[in-house]
Amino acid sequence: MSRLALQVADTGWHMEMDGGWWIVMVVGMALFWGAVILGAVWLVRELVQRPGRGPAPLELLDRRLAEGAISPAEYRERRVILTGTSYTEETPGQSTD
Repeated sequence: MSRLALQVADTGWHMEMDGGWWIVMVVGMALFWGAVILGAVWLVRELVQRPGRGPAPLELLDRRLAEGAISPAEYRERRVILTGTSYTEETPGQSTD
C-alpha cells in the first residue's frame, strides 16, 4: 500500500518553477491585485459624496426663484447669462409659432 502511495505522489512534476512559469505567476498576481485595488478605489469614490457634486446651475436658479430669494427680473437676467440665449416666457402647452 505504501508503495502505491509513493508511486502516486511521485509523478515527476514537483511544482518547480523551471521553464519561466514563475514569470507568468508574478505577472498574473500583479494584475490580479492591481485590479482589486483599482476596483476598491473606484467603488469608494463612487459611494462617497463629492463636494463638487450639487445641483446644476439652472436648477439652483429655479429653486432660488421659487424660494423668493431673487426677483423674476433677476431670474431672467441670470438665466440669460447662464444659458447664453435670450429668455422668453412660455406657458407650458403653448407653442410659439
